[in-house]
Amino acid sequence: MPVGGRTDAEGTSTSERILDAALASFATRGYEASSLDALAVGLAIRKQTILYWFPSKEVLLEAVIDRSAVELSAALEESLAAAGTGWSRVEAVVRSVFRLAARRPELLGLVREMGRLGTPAATRFVTAVEPLVQRATGFLESEMDAGHMRRHDPRLLLLAIYSTVIGMLTEVEVLRAFGEEPTARSLVRRRNEILELLRSALVTEPS
Repeated sequence: MPVGGRTDAEGTSTSERILDAALASFATRGYEASSLDALAVGLAIRKQTILYWFPSKEVLLEAVIDRSAVELSAALEESLAAAGTGWSRVEAVVRSVFRLAARRPELLGLVREMGRLGTPAATRFVTAVEPLVQRATGFLESEMDAGHMRRHDPRLLLLAIYSTVIGMLTEVEVLRAFGEEPTARSLVRRRNEILELLRSALVTEPS
């Protein structure tokens, strides 16, 4: 695949503009409903230009997944680096995801779309973030061993946390689809509800 490319007045390369437009379309319209022709029209370029950088729609989806996984992992790693220990690390991750929902809703929209598409898209994303999942699994196991958290299967627990958070954010996306833009206050309220639910389910009371 070609790398780099000409840049516009703002210094954004053609390939990056294509990836941005594809991410937005896949996340909002869905992968099947998105077409290279429509992307080309929206970007004011020829369809052949898209195919120069990404030889097929499937290759474009893979590139979008890879870049999104890197961005999501970086955001979560940054939040963990500034977090303390124990419950504060779980809280840091949830807060980070909600910040992404407000700042980059299309990123979480893509995660939801991959869940709908199933394999191989979802598998590609899971493989890309597996190092982060391994770290999270190890952290949960150590917290359970120390008696700070209730005993659960750590990977199933991660799946449950993911499903709960994404489910709550899906509600936000549904509101947006009906023209009701969530407010900062409503996002904070939903985030706090998730944190309260998770804390009560995970954290053991001191004896």
